[in-house]
Amino acid sequence: MSKIGITHTFDIGDGRIISMETGKLAKQADGSVVVRLGDTMILATIVSNKDAKEGVDFLPLTVDYQEKYASTGRFPGGFFKREAKLSDYEVLISRIVDRALRPQFPEDYHSDTQLMLSLISSDKENMPDALVGLAASAAIAVSDIPFNGAISEVRVAKINGKLVINPTKSQMAEACTLEMIVAGNASDIAMVEGEMSEVSEDEMLEAIKFAHDAIKLQIKAVNEFAVKAGLKPKREYCHEINDADLKAKVFKETYDAVYAAAKKLDPNKNNRKDNFKKPLEEFKKQFTAEELATREALINKYYHEVEYTAVRRLAIDEKVRLDGRKTTDIRPIWAEVGYLPTPHGSAVFTRGETQSLTTVTLGTPLDKLRIDGAFNQGEETFLLHYNFPGFSTGEAKPNRGPGRREVGHGNLALRALKKVVPTDSGYTIRVVSDILESNGSSSMATVCAGTLALMDAGVKISKPVAGIAMGLITDEKGNYAILSDILGDEDHLGDMDFKVCGTKDGITAVQMDLKVNGLPYEVMAQALNQAKEGRLHIMGEMLKAIDAPREDYKPHAPRFEKIVIPSEFIGAVIGPSGKVIQEMQKSTNTTIVITEEGKTGVVEIFGTDKPSVDAAKARIKAIVAVPEVGEIYDAKVKTIMAYGAFVEIMPGKDGLLHISEYDWKRIDSLEGLIKEGDIVKVKYVGDDPKTKKIKLSRKALLPKPEGTTEKNEA
Repeated sequence: MSKIGITHTFDIGDGRIISMETGKLAKQADGSVVVRLGDTMILATIVSNKDAKEGVDFLPLTVDYQEKYASTGRFPGGFFKREAKLSDYEVLISRIVDRALRPQFPEDYHSDTQLMLSLISSDKENMPDALVGLAASAAIAVSDIPFNGAISEVRVAKINGKLVINPTKSQMAEACTLEMIVAGNASDIAMVEGEMSEVSEDEMLEAIKFAHDAIKLQIKAVNEFAVKAGLKPKREYCHEINDADLKAKVFKETYDAVYAAAKKLDPNKNNRKDNFKKPLEEFKKQFTAEELATREALINKYYHEVEYTAVRRLAIDEKVRLDGRKTTDIRPIWAEVGYLPTPHGSAVFTRGETQSLTTVTLGTPLDKLRIDGAFNQGEETFLLHYNFPGFSTGEAKPNRGPGRREVGHGNLALRALKKVVPTDSGYTIRVVSDILESNGSSSMATVCAGTLALMDAGVKISKPVAGIAMGLITDEKGNYAILSDILGDEDHLGDMDFKVCGTKDGITAVQMDLKVNGLPYEVMAQALNQAKEGRLHIMGEMLKAIDAPREDYKPHAPRFEKIVIPSEFIGAVIGPSGKVIQEMQKSTNTTIVITEEGKTGVVEIFGTDKPSVDAAKARIKAIVAVPEVGEIYDAKVKTIMAYGAFVEIMPGKDGLLHISEYDWKRIDSLEGLIKEGDIVKVKYVGDDPKTKKIKLSRKALLPKPEGTTEKNEA
């Protein structure tokens, strides 16, 4: 019996071996590959319909990454105990693969295409998200689906000052100042996404080049694997019907009018839309209704190409943009903090026609986000959510919760800000950005508004962070224009969307999507330097609203105190069946969380106001306080005996007030002098050497009568 499957292996450059296998699993898919590193295995399958649906003029590509809980020997959470809809983490990985692959498909290929990536085995060390791009590319390479050359992606991290490709989970837990996923083909970078600890532009470029070298090695391996598997002829297709004469007619009769509309330099998005619509409407008047029924779709398509060409030529030839700005100009900015009276922090940030209303909510450790994925488990105390309602672009569309775009934009803003948010504040912090207007760079508006709202809330961020989106327009002759603070149209009609976030001292997060091949590193470096200038300008405008975190939280913000107690007192604070802590929380209107750390207990107290927190703190300190010899206490009488009274000097701390220590004169009985519940002022004079019980004295606080002799005085 012949061996099933074809396998190819290669060294990723540090002695670790990656294997790619096909022909064993999922053979009815158009392409199927298992990629393995250590005991981590990714199954990638791709299926593309033979024909495109009528009227579709784009690539309907769906990428889904899912982690099987069996891969790590775990049960899924929830009532049904089965894998459900994709988590945000899985959505983010799916988006990264989509962005890396999509530019490599032919522009005229429009068949429904589905790529599924499954984590089927995990050694919990080799991180699967660094392997999915390679697996996807390999699956396409062994299929007959048209594709313009293999791609791959890697994680690059700077750990303890050294660049590392595809670090393990343990390595990532070390001192890591830079971490990015980088994707590209054999000649160019297509996508970058990651976070940094205020690194320089040069340091980031160095990491991208380092990653690209590793990508080239993987692409070489994919091509060798495809040959070994037996190269399949790519399928023939015809998904577009074109009319060269009609295309020439559209260009000839509308280009000048479209260029003139673009050159009106109107800063209003809706006005520009109307200006561009008029030449098309005029052009269509020459056709009958019957002719338009068969030719209108092509006319619209060719007219879009006219717009594409005219806007790009305006930017390259005249260095002028649709709204009249120069290539380096930033749109007008205004910002306001404290706009909303009841949230713990709020800010409005408006740049041109893009506006974010952002709020900050401070919560307790009980509000932490608990992550229960197959590969990742843990807790998050800093959350950022981004919402993009239809009205922000003047559209009426149903609200169905966050989609992949919202998840991705929110994650980028979170990565930009989390480097400056304190990890020891004790609070769980939630930032929510609601986009109220949008004309490009809404995720960067979220970063700016998030910074302002955090400072308005009194969160002690280390430095303010600003964000800017950069664009690029190129032509076939190598001419180009780098655009600062791009509009929505410039993103749609341009070749690059490069988002850069950072403080005045360095970059904290980036995301780049490149739509063309051939972006030289010197152009990327120029874009980064231009982004830095724009970012610092934006930050200067932001800080006019508030330039530092407020000294204190808002009066209605929850208060937090943290105290450390010896671990042996944890039980006393909690009490039998939790009675003590429950009563304490109820009477002081606070939330108390106790965590044991080594030989200590960390007590976190949250309340709606400072007096409540102070009251709970005083109660806990009383429970854990240790009596000191020589100190004076207000003791509560608990039990009266013939030889004295047992009194409580602190919560849970009892001592004996012997009858001989009540007064200087001789007393035969305490009856009639004190009763249970009375408060008696006593002094802690020591411990009984036999019983180790606390000895207390009332008479030590009374004047000693003249001539009185103690028993031990002689």
